[in-house]
Amino acid sequence: MSTQITEAFVEQYKSNVFHLAQQKGSRLRGAVKSETVTGTSHYFERIGATAAQLRQGGRHSSTPQINTPHSRRKVTLADYDWADLIDQEDKVRMLISPTSEYAKAGAYAMGRAMDDAIIAAATGNAFTGVAGATSSALPAGQKIAVGTTSLTVAKLIAAKEIIDAADVDPDETKYLVCSAKEITSLLGDDKVTSADYNSVKALVAGQIDSFMGFNFIRTERIAASGGDNLALAFTQSALGLAMGKDISTRISERDDKNYATQVFLSMTIGATRVEDEKVVEIACNV
Repeated sequence: MSTQITEAFVEQYKSNVFHLAQQKGSRLRGAVKSETVTGTSHYFERIGATAAQLRQGGRHSSTPQINTPHSRRKVTLADYDWADLIDQEDKVRMLISPTSEYAKAGAYAMGRAMDDAIIAAATGNAFTGVAGATSSALPAGQKIAVGTTSLTVAKLIAAKEIIDAADVDPDETKYLVCSAKEITSLLGDDKVTSADYNSVKALVAGQIDSFMGFNFIRTERIAASGGDNLALAFTQSALGLAMGKDISTRISERDDKNYATQVFLSMTIGATRVEDEKVVEIACNV
């Protein structure tokens, strides 16, 4: 139960509940491949490339049999919960009912947890094989070293080259996920031309969300690695989000808590890296 709710009592002369600075829900959900699933685990099925065979012989020659390569990535679903209590006395002493605001705070928290799962899947181990028992790390070739710089145009070009060199569908949307520090550092890149400068300045100001072929998504939730910040470049089908149960909310009385109102939210999700070739990890100097 929240013990700080007394700060919102009438004596504070507040008529509204203000949410402190925070990421309001998920920013990455729409940037990944999402599937509704049933069960405790799910497999994202993958079909590899094949080659056409030159016809051998003349008329009525035998039909070739091409073995299409199949592989899969396993994701294990996890349950997430959020709950808080509002005492009957709280409702009497406050100018407004906090129930809907508590539900909103819980939804924000659930969305952030969803982003954390997606980020962990992008940089962590994926599980392959028929039963998903083989661990697979992101290959070194999908990583751009930190060097002595933060996020630069050169690193964006290198990330784009890695994705394009894998023959990724050019029509597929590309995303660049990074913190505010990396976006700001682009302004100081000496490779930014005068024309690029205006685009980067608009990006920093939030007037546009794209640059160098990437749709930028700012988040402060990517943990530093070895003292360096990380940025992630990927396409929409690179990461898979398995939705066992979307965010659901229940508001009910708890007779075991003196009939306090409980705001409860839950979801069941899992995430995995579906294709290594479509993910690039960019190390950035802090």
